[in-house]
Amino acid sequence: MKPIELSKDARAAATGKLRDYFRQELDQDLGQLPAEMLLDFIGKEIGGVFYNRGVHDSQELVQKKAEDIVEALYGLERGS
Repeated sequence: MKPIELSKDARAAATGKLRDYFRQELDQDLGQLPAEMLLDFIGKEIGGVFYNRGVHDSQELVQKKAEDIVEALYGLERGS
């Protein structure tokens, strides 16, 4: 699988959230470098789980929309 790449702004926001979480929930200061390393670990080792869930949810949505379109097309049919 292709590695998850984040923009500079998205990466800064994500590491900021990790640092805030550690400070607020764990009463620990997490430095910038450890936060970036943790973000890399999450992306590499756990990110696929979230990615796959997003793909699955997208598949369900597309399938539902396709069924709605088929149903709408049947509604347009005329009797012969």
